Amino acid sequence: MMPNIIRLTSPVARARQPLLALAGSGALLFFAGCASEPESHRVSAPPPSPPTQQVTTTTTITTPATVAVSPSGQTTTMPATSTIVVTQAPPALQPEAVLAQPSSRHVWLAGYWTWRDDRYEWRAGHWEMPPGSSSTWVAPRWEQDGNSYRFYEGYWN
Repeated sequence: MMPNIIRLTSPVARARQPLLALAGSGALLFFAGCASEPESHRVSAPPPSPPTQQVTTTTTITTPATVAVSPSGQTTTMPATSTIVVTQAPPALQPEAVLAQPSSRHVWLAGYWTWRDDRYEWRAGHWEMPPGSSSTWVAPRWEQDGNSYRFYEGYWN
């Protein structure tokens, strides 16, 4: 058996007990606030770098008009043209619906890709009246030249 322990305290000590309890709980609350975890902040990785774009260089070559004379004496004039050279391959031709022919003399000129404002632009096909009864249309075209692509304008021959 354990003996009972009796504490004898003075009236002054008994009066201080609530004050000590209050001070102890205040100190406990103060230090509890200081001991709390710091506010967390979400830190994210820097944004990914933008995708690399293929650098396309453009060169324009101007060819003066030329006149060719056939052995039969017929002259053919090749108009002055601007040839565009780019390093990006042209897209595949787009399928297009051929509209009704306005007259039997009209010729259908198929659509093609051209280069404008540093990008390919589709030019839709259309009907056109030849400049002469024996004129033939030489369609515009892209030709690969090494690592670049050269554009030749279409013309009436």
